[in-house]
Amino acid sequence: MKNERILWHGEMTTANALRRRGSSFLSSGTFWLLAFLILPSLIFIALSFAERGVYGEVIWRFTLENYKRLLGFSTFGWTPDYLLILGRSVVVAGVTTLIAVLLSYPLTFYIASRPKRTRFIWLTILIVPFWTNMVIRTYAWILLMSPELPFAKLAAFLKLIPDGTSLYPGAFAVYVGMITTYLPFLALPLYASVERMDWTLVEAAQDLYASKFKIFTQAILPQTAPGLTVGIILTLVPAMATFVVPDLLGGAKYMLVGNLIQQQFSTSRDWPFGAAISMALMLLTLLSMRLYRRKGTKVDIA
Repeated sequence: MKNERILWHGEMTTANALRRRGSSFLSSGTFWLLAFLILPSLIFIALSFAERGVYGEVIWRFTLENYKRLLGFSTFGWTPDYLLILGRSVVVAGVTTLIAVLLSYPLTFYIASRPKRTRFIWLTILIVPFWTNMVIRTYAWILLMSPELPFAKLAAFLKLIPDGTSLYPGAFAVYVGMITTYLPFLALPLYASVERMDWTLVEAAQDLYASKFKIFTQAILPQTAPGLTVGIILTLVPAMATFVVPDLLGGAKYMLVGNLIQQQFSTSRDWPFGAAISMALMLLTLLSMRLYRRKGTKVDIA
C-alpha cells in the first residue's frame, strides 16, 4: 500500500519517491543551517559557560561566573558598569533607529516624487556610502569634525564647545556616525513601499478634510509599514552590536557593548566572558524585536 502509485502533477510516482525527493531538496538548506547557524550557536552557548585560563586559554569547566560578572558581581562587590554599557547600547541603537525613521520618510517621499528618469540619480546618491568601507567613512567624519573645519568652528561660535576643540570624541560624534551609517539601511526598504503607495487613499483623506496627522497614520503609515518594519530590523540589529563607529568617534569615553565584546576577544583574551556578553546582546536584540512586533500592528513583510 505504501508504494501505491499516485499521480503527482502529471507524473506517475509513489509516496516514498516523493518523500525522498522532498528530503533531497531540503538537505542543502538543512545542512547550511546546521553547519553555519545551529552548531556555531551551540558552541557559543557552551563557551559562555566555560572558564578563562591564566594565559587566556579556554578551560571547559562549566560555571555561571561569566553571567554573574556580567550582572556586576565580583570579588570586590557589585558594580553596574557592564549593565550600563548594555543599557547605553540599547539607547544608542534605539535613538539611531528613531532618527533614521524621521529622516527617511521625507527623504523617500522626495525621491518618489521625482520624475522616473531622474530617480536613479537620487537613489545612487543614497547608496554611494555603501561603495566605501565603514572605517573610511568614519575617518572622514573625524576629518570633518576637526577643529579647523566649519562644523567645529560653528559649534565654537555658538559656545557649544571651547575654541580650538573638535566635535569628537563624544556622544554627538557617535550619533552622527551611527545615523549616517545606517540611514540607507532604513531608507531603501522604506522607499520600496513608498513607491508602490496607492495615492488615491491619500487624496480621499484630503477630500474628507482629514488632518495631516490622520492622513499619515491612517493612509500612509499602513501602506509603508512593510518597508518600515524591514528597515527598522536592518537598522536596529546591527546598530546594537556596532563597534567601529563608537570606537573611532567615541574613544574611551563612549564604550558600547560591541567595543566590550571586541575587547574580550582581542586584548583581554577572555573568550568565555566575551561569549557571555554576546549571548546577552542576542537576547536583548530578540527582546527588542519582540517588543516592536508586539506593540506594532502585524505586518506582512513578504
